[in-house]
Amino acid sequence: MKLSSSGQGQQAHEGENKCLNSELWHACAGPLVCLPTVGTRVVYFPQGHSEQVAATTNKEVDTHIPNYPDLPPQLICQLQNVTMHADVETDEVYAQMSLQPLTPEEQKDTFLPMELGIPSKQPTNYFYKTLTASDTSTHGGFSVPRRAAEKVFPPLDFSQQPPAQELIARDLHDIEWKFRHIFRGQPKRHLLTTGWSVFVSAKRLVAGDSVLFIWNEKNQLLLGIRRATRPQTVMPSSVLSSDSMHIGLLAAAAHAAATNSCFTVFYNPRASPSDFVIPLSKYVKAVFHTRVSVGMRFRMLFETEESSVR
Repeated sequence: MKLSSSGQGQQAHEGENKCLNSELWHACAGPLVCLPTVGTRVVYFPQGHSEQVAATTNKEVDTHIPNYPDLPPQLICQLQNVTMHADVETDEVYAQMSLQPLTPEEQKDTFLPMELGIPSKQPTNYFYKTLTASDTSTHGGFSVPRRAAEKVFPPLDFSQQPPAQELIARDLHDIEWKFRHIFRGQPKRHLLTTGWSVFVSAKRLVAGDSVLFIWNEKNQLLLGIRRATRPQTVMPSSVLSSDSMHIGLLAAAAHAAATNSCFTVFYNPRASPSDFVIPLSKYVKAVFHTRVSVGMRFRMLFETEESSVR
C-alpha cells in the first residue's frame, strides 16, 4: 500500500489477510522473544497464560476459579499453527497459536530433529531509539544518532549542501512512510524532517515510546514501534471482565485436554514476561538437565535500552 497524497498511510481493507514481515515482527516483540516452530511439541502453562491476562487488564482475578481436574499444570501439545499479528490501532504485536494436546501414547514418541526448533530471526542491521519530547514535537524532527544513521540508512551524497535524501520505510502493515533525511545544524546532526510529524501524529506517539529502523537483506528499510507502558484505563462494560477471561482460557484448555481437540491461544510478548508456550525440548532440558541448588549463581538474559541482549 502507498501513502496518500497527504502523507497519511491508507489502512488495509477489513478482513484482509496479510503475511507480516517476520524480521520486523520479532524486532518489535523484542530480542528475547522466540516463537516455537510449527509442527514441534510444546508445553502450555495455563498459569502463565493467566498471568498475561492479569498484566493486560492490570487486575488479578477476584472470583473463585472453578476446579478443572482434567487440566494439568502443564499441557504437552503439538503446535499446529502460528500466525503473527499487529494491532491496526496500536501496532502492538501478538501471535495466534493453535495447540493440539497429545495423548500419553503420543508423548512417548521419540524427538524428531526438528523438535529443537529454529531460532526466530532477529535483525542485525538496525537501530532503536526511545523518543524524546523534541522527537515528538510537531515543529521539530527526529534526531537520529550519527552512528545509527551511517549504519542503517543509505549513504548521503555529501557533494550536496546540505546533504539530504528521501527515505521510504514500510511498517508492519506494509504501509509506506516517506521521510526527508538531512544532515545539518551546528553541530551537524542527522534529522528526519518532512513526513516525520505525519508519522508521529498517525501513530499517536509520545515521548517514551520507541521506534526502530531495519535495513534488511533485500535493501529495504523497515520501520516499527514499541509503545511505553501506559496506565491501564477502565475497561468498558462491553468487554469481558478479567475474571471471565481467566475462567474462559482455563475452560477452553480443559475442554481441549479432555476431548483431545485443538484450542487457540493469543500471546502478547510485550504485555507480560510470562512465556506460557515453550518448546518441549527446552522444558525437558530445564527440568531434567539443569540442577539448581541454594546459593548457586546464574546468568540471565534481559533487554536493554538499546534493544540488545545482555
